[in-house]
Amino acid sequence: MFGNLLYWAAVFLVVALIAAAFGFGGVAGTAMEGARLLFWVAVVLFVVALVGGILRRGV
Repeated sequence: MFGNLLYWAAVFLVVALIAAAFGFGGVAGTAMEGARLLFWVAVVLFVVALVGGILRRGV
């Protein structure tokens, strides 16, 4: 699950870099925001899963 989110974040980042190189500022900005959003969602889900795993083990 986290891998898929990070994969799509990387895809959006590459699209943003290519769009910025060709001068499409609006597309680049939108793709960059999408990449940033997916990255932070993946980080939050990872932390929630990590905390849940720790609590489940009873440490």
